[in-house]
Amino acid sequence: MRFSVLLAAVALLPTVATATAGDAVVHKQMIDDQKAVIGTIESVRSVEARARISGTIGSLLVKEGDQVKTGDKIAVIGDVKLAIRGRGLEAQQQAALSAYEKAKLDYGRAEELRRTGYGTQAKLDEARSALEIAQNNLQAAGAGRQEIQQQSAEGTVTAPNAGRILKIPVAVGSVVMPGETIATLSQEDYILRVQLPERHAKSIRAGDAIQLGGRGLQEEGLSTKMQTGTVRLVYPEIKDGRVIADISVPNLGDYFVGERTRVYISTGKRPAYLVPSAAITKRSGVAFVRLKGGSEIVVQPGQHIDDQTEILAGLNENDVVVTP
Repeated sequence: MRFSVLLAAVALLPTVATATAGDAVVHKQMIDDQKAVIGTIESVRSVEARARISGTIGSLLVKEGDQVKTGDKIAVIGDVKLAIRGRGLEAQQQAALSAYEKAKLDYGRAEELRRTGYGTQAKLDEARSALEIAQNNLQAAGAGRQEIQQQSAEGTVTAPNAGRILKIPVAVGSVVMPGETIATLSQEDYILRVQLPERHAKSIRAGDAIQLGGRGLQEEGLSTKMQTGTVRLVYPEIKDGRVIADISVPNLGDYFVGERTRVYISTGKRPAYLVPSAAITKRSGVAFVRLKGGSEIVVQPGQHIDDQTEILAGLNENDVVVTP
């Protein structure tokens, strides 16, 4: 009699769902509180290719978006005055050379006459001085011509660093002055720059890991593969109530400079329900999960963490979610 009463009491107990292999029991877990911010692709440093001489842009050899290496030609600047001065200095050099040849002959004659006793020492000294003056004039003319040649060579504007051409503010035929910008280049080292509200300044440090969403500003779905980056620098100055940080992410060279994308940065810890991402199905834009026992409920998914997804609403503690 006592045994039958015990069996009846057990039969009256509520049924509790038990998880089998492949199912997941829902429990609250502490996860990183990810804040979504907008990051901008920027080059670590922009450099400018500048004109070294005044003149007219004769040719432009690159355009915006081109990749260049250090020393590649960007533009050629021509100056008609340099050609005119060059011809004038060439004539001066020829005249100085003729004067030097004559002074050399005069010195040779004076030296021979002095050796044979028909010339005086004063004439020899005078011829030596004339030879030295002619020689110096020849060297000065040669140096002046080299200067013109160097200035002409400096008319070729080259890339100071390897990178991508961002902007060319001049056109063929433009008159430029020394120091004027011919092209702006971004170096090949790109970073992702973000701005966080001042209240999160203490929660971000160099070396922290971040998650980078899909390229551009499109919404991330369950199938979106997140990239991982690392905070490389947190600037020690707050501007307009925001703290600025630079993030290193692989393969940023494929992005446009100035392109914006969504970034997820941890700003603390909070409790959340996590389920395997494979347990979530979507139909007509609505997310569902199947519970132990066959019932299917609507859930609101949140952020993705590895192969799991946060559930913002729809599940309770100890629910058993069926995974495929």
